[in-house]
Amino acid sequence: MAAAETLKNTAEQFSTASNQAFKDGVEKSLAALADANTQSKKNLEAVVASVTAATKGAEALGAQAFAYSKKAAEDQVAAAKSLAGAKSVQEAVELQTAWAKSALEAYIAQMSKASEIVSASIKDSVKPLNERVTATVEKLQAAR
Repeated sequence: MAAAETLKNTAEQFSTASNQAFKDGVEKSLAALADANTQSKKNLEAVVASVTAATKGAEALGAQAFAYSKKAAEDQVAAAKSLAGAKSVQEAVELQTAWAKSALEAYIAQMSKASEIVSASIKDSVKPLNERVTATVEKLQAAR
């Protein structure tokens, strides 16, 4: 009888331990799944923020390019009118030289502005993604 009682106790202990291990495993799996969902949501939010920043940068760059093109066209028309009214070849050369110099300076200034916009846009676009990478690395290091 003692052997049967021992066998019964062992089976009950095994059953209880198995049930507890299964329950713990399910709870850990559910917690990991919830954490993965949270991470995925944060990653998606970072991507959306990045794309939004890139879109704003592209819009700013487009607006800047449009304004430059409009002003350059107006300056060219004014230069052409001025050149048409030149009274001598010397005056025409001076007008053409002055216009070319101002057009080149305006172009260089425009490229500088465009470079600043692109640089700021890239910085703003990459920031949310960098934050997510940093958070993930920190989480992985904490899990070690």
